[in-house]
Amino acid sequence: MAELVTIFGGSGFVGKQVVRALAKQGWRIRVAVRKPTVAYDLKPAGDVGQIQVVRCDVRKEADIDRALDGASAVINLVGILYQTGAQTFDALHRQASTTIAQKAAVLSIKRFVQMSAIGADANSSSKYAASKGQAEAAVLKAIPTATIVRPSVIFGPQDGFFTSLAYQTKMFPFMPSIGGGKTKFQPVYIGDVAQAFAEIMSSDAHFGKTYELGGPKVYSFNDVVKYVGQEVMAPKPLIYMPFFVASAIGIGGDLMAAFGLPPLVTTDQVLLLQKDNVVGAQAAGLKALGIAPTAVESVVPGYLWRFRKNGQFAVAVG
Repeated sequence: MAELVTIFGGSGFVGKQVVRALAKQGWRIRVAVRKPTVAYDLKPAGDVGQIQVVRCDVRKEADIDRALDGASAVINLVGILYQTGAQTFDALHRQASTTIAQKAAVLSIKRFVQMSAIGADANSSSKYAASKGQAEAAVLKAIPTATIVRPSVIFGPQDGFFTSLAYQTKMFPFMPSIGGGKTKFQPVYIGDVAQAFAEIMSSDAHFGKTYELGGPKVYSFNDVVKYVGQEVMAPKPLIYMPFFVASAIGIGGDLMAAFGLPPLVTTDQVLLLQKDNVVGAQAAGLKALGIAPTAVESVVPGYLWRFRKNGQFAVAVG
């Protein structure tokens, strides 16, 4: 019988692609999510009975115990980009990761993959980056064979990066060049990220290693904004916005998030924008996993066309 992997947070943007990639490898998969109703569309991604969806609040130990029952491997994808109510960075990143890893260790599970992020640093001034760094440390303390995956910003249909910028480009008369727009990103394709997880799960050779995932090209913030404007055929002027002004706007975003509304930007995200989000010079990445990175230009136009005035039939002039 095929081995069982429990994937915490498998119903999100990354999770659904990881589930499909592992199903192709023949794993039995238990998708542990807080809201099972948003994950049942995953069942057809595998053979009959191959994919199971269970309810799991990672803040409750009993739920984690049930999700881990009978599993021989774990992937933890639980994560949020902003805090709202009880859904805090500390609770969902550090505390949940610690509990999941400790309970997996008791069950002698060695194959454990932790989703983190480039820039994760336990001592960061950003609560997001700090909680990711603290989660990494807690997981490796409990399970030294765990593998850490740190992607840059992830792109693909329904992403929260290029799609969000496209909405903003269509909505506002200008776009902010936050801090001068010099912050660097190395966007990585969701399909490549899912393939990386599948490769890591296929071999013990990846035990105890950390992989930073980035695409083939580095862009500045201004580069990305200009590219999106061109793709949606609605280029907007860039207006310099100092970080302190962006932070002031972020306070309003914090309040929106507190009331359950998606913010344009939060104060914590402004802190993240003050550091580059690129693969480290000495870091192992997609190449070490045998994966050729996919270019932004080969994928993004395929889902940003819907923001053009005449959709896919719009033709650039000049």
